[in-house]
Amino acid sequence: MQDYQAPADLLKDRIILVTGAGSGIGRVAAKTYAAHGATVILLGRTTSKLEEVYDEIEAAGHPQPAIVPLNLEGAAVKEYEEMAMTIEETFGRLDGVLHNAGILGTRSPVELYDPETWNKVMQVNATAPFLLTRAVIPLLRQSDSASVIFTSSGVGRRAKAYWGAYAVSKFALEGLSQLLSEELDDDRHNIRVNSLNPGATRTNMRAHAYPAENPQQNPAPEEIMPIYLYLMGRDSDGVNGQQLDAQPK
Repeated sequence: MQDYQAPADLLKDRIILVTGAGSGIGRVAAKTYAAHGATVILLGRTTSKLEEVYDEIEAAGHPQPAIVPLNLEGAAVKEYEEMAMTIEETFGRLDGVLHNAGILGTRSPVELYDPETWNKVMQVNATAPFLLTRAVIPLLRQSDSASVIFTSSGVGRRAKAYWGAYAVSKFALEGLSQLLSEELDDDRHNIRVNSLNPGATRTNMRAHAYPAENPQQNPAPEEIMPIYLYLMGRDSDGVNGQQLDAQPK
């Protein structure tokens, strides 16, 4: 999977939603999916960043994307349902979701952790993916091969001291991924759900988490895209309920 060679037309005519598409791994994944033929729905908080990605995809001659500005920290249930309705009216279905949006919060002992920050991290990293997935399940059922990818973390599989709400939120995502992989695994629909740990990657979040680290020692987001393509394309049909890693351990 980590060395997967994706066909150029792997995602031709597929409709894929990417959260956190304005920067980091989400931005690169959105552009990579578009380069392989997908119509990408760009979801994020900052419209100007989404517009930059939109323009880059169009300039490259890839399928015209769509933009969904949404602040996951404050979005209400109705906003997710309205988003799903708009996607249904425009595209009729959804073939994939990459849950990439997330925030780090603070790194501190639990006894000193600010409750407001805790709630914010849990809202963006765990509750928002639940609400979004809940809203689009009917659209995923309209696909002949749908994939949902939850972005995990090493500290979401084995907690480490001082990672606070970030670690707990990623544990929650692992649980949601496992839950949905069983609930949506039936003979009537082809929906697969997996979690993916990108590992140490050259992103702004990594730089904030490890300010003393040399970022050049980590791969750029572009270098870990093979498994993102594999999981979103039909070659991963049947891969369901797995905890996967984008980089060798």
